[in-house]
Amino acid sequence: MKEDDLLSKVQWLVDIEEIKRLKYKYFRCFDTADVEGIEDVFHPDVTLSVDGGVYKFKIEGRDAYLAMIREGAHAEMITQHHGHHPEIDIVGPNEARGTWYLQDNVWEFRRKIHITGTAFYRERYLRVAGKWVIKDIEFERIFEIVDPIESPPNVTRNYLAEHGVKLPEGELEPYRRDSE
Repeated sequence: MKEDDLLSKVQWLVDIEEIKRLKYKYFRCFDTADVEGIEDVFHPDVTLSVDGGVYKFKIEGRDAYLAMIREGAHAEMITQHHGHHPEIDIVGPNEARGTWYLQDNVWEFRRKIHITGTAFYRERYLRVAGKWVIKDIEFERIFEIVDPIESPPNVTRNYLAEHGVKLPEGELEPYRRDSE
């Protein structure tokens, strides 16, 4: 094996590990409403396309994405996002693509619903100034179960209650699909 081949393979492994850590940070920051921590995960021109069960929408730009996280991980909910089985391909020195399998669990107390399901995240990453960032995200549900919360569960700890955005009093709009 040539030294150049070995260095290339090591760089390939380092790039994949950096992208994994980037996505792990995304999940951790989302579930803890750490908007400042998640900001550097995204390219300024990030795009998000979501095709869920009770919601379908598109977002363009980091500021819009961060606003969605502020509202989507608020103080009256619990979120849990687990990304599994990353398939990451380095397609160039500064570009990669990846697919993650998501399992999530969302208790939305204001809307009185519990959402659980799985989805695929299909993503494009760019290396900008030596650092990997998420440029494009497609989120496609595999299955989603939405149950009403008829009586609140006995929650003994809720991190978002302390750290998430406190929304104004009143009813929240139901989730919507942009196509409807």
